[in-house]
Amino acid sequence: MTKRWRLTLGKSAELSILSFLEQLVMAKNAPKTLKAAFLLKASGLLEVSTLKFRLMLEMNLVNETRIFQLQSETQEIGRMLGGWLKSVRSQ
Repeated sequence: MTKRWRLTLGKSAELSILSFLEQLVMAKNAPKTLKAAFLLKASGLLEVSTLKFRLMLEMNLVNETRIFQLQSETQEIGRMLGGWLKSVRSQ
């Protein structure tokens, strides 16, 4: 990725992922009544990160193989997050 894109889109994707992780930690430590709100925000941040990865791929800024691996991992994380959210809502 060129320096221009690394400092804009790359940094933005990095910040989205870090915010996502922050929401997961907050959900882990929150009381049961507040977990769903943190998980919903984390889900939104994960979706934004996925869109940024797709944008990087479509602009040919990064290696396709690595982006496909990241997309596969984010899909799995999304499934786990959805399961966690579903279990919190059913309690």
